[in-house]
Amino acid sequence: MLIDNYIYYFGYDDTETELSALETKYLFNKQEKNKVLLSDIKIDPSVSAFIKRRIDIISLSKDYSMLISNIKKECISIEGFKVEYIVLEGDTTEYASRLDKLRDIGFSIEGTPDYYNPTIMFVLCYYDDIWYFGTSIKNNLDWYKHKQKPYSYSNSISVSIAKALVNMASQGNKENKLIDACCGVGTVMLEACFSGYKIDGSDINPKLCIDTRANLSYFGYVADVYTTDIKNVNKTYEAAIIDLPYNLLSIVTENDILHIIKSTTEITDRLVIVSTADITDTIHRSSLTITDHCSIRKKGKKSFARRIWVCVPE
Repeated sequence: MLIDNYIYYFGYDDTETELSALETKYLFNKQEKNKVLLSDIKIDPSVSAFIKRRIDIISLSKDYSMLISNIKKECISIEGFKVEYIVLEGDTTEYASRLDKLRDIGFSIEGTPDYYNPTIMFVLCYYDDIWYFGTSIKNNLDWYKHKQKPYSYSNSISVSIAKALVNMASQGNKENKLIDACCGVGTVMLEACFSGYKIDGSDINPKLCIDTRANLSYFGYVADVYTTDIKNVNKTYEAAIIDLPYNLLSIVTENDILHIIKSTTEITDRLVIVSTADITDTIHRSSLTITDHCSIRKKGKKSFARRIWVCVPE
């Protein structure tokens, strides 16, 4: 029987459903179901805003008694552990029964538990007619600090979107070199650096480049930021992210957009493009094939949406 090594648990609101699905596709090559995904791919939950935790599976069984027997055979000995029951979609186990099962697990581990400052978190869950036991790795949320970057502007993309763009562009491969072709104040670059990806930035606006460098430096990240038209960048990359400018301080015409996209196509094999307008025709005019597309609505603003296209040269 083919066994996946990890269970991922997701969390997102209705406005982020499409974005989370697309990010998941490029990280895991399959889709989550009911906010749960089983995979043999190991990913740090903190690279995504939507992965809430990863469970590293130690044992599994369709029979609960057999699971307990298997856990005892593991001869786990550790001080300061804690066991948590996670209720996943389809689990109808009553609360009292869940407590009993947590006690079963606790008595199967040698050591003294610590419920307040555990050294390790074990997890018991039931999903798709199978009992799972493993260790839990939560999203540490350290990336939240980027929301307090020194320089920002009101129309910047959210941290959640930025993290998803990096994952879609990189496909989870940290050997892939990325470029943020319209880096603005560096929102995307911060998330790439946090997750350990190689990324350069470029923007034609000198003030924005200064702000990007300051934001990167503030958090201790190092990356190249080029103050230039993207057409003048002479390096090549595995993928590019283009968050097209649209606010009142960055008026761009359709020809400007066409220029940015075409110029970026010259230095990369894959593009992830973000726009508040439907630029499908412009993308096709740039000799690109759209492989995926999604929309993200802004909370409380049904008329405002960002659109994302994943593209490759024809």
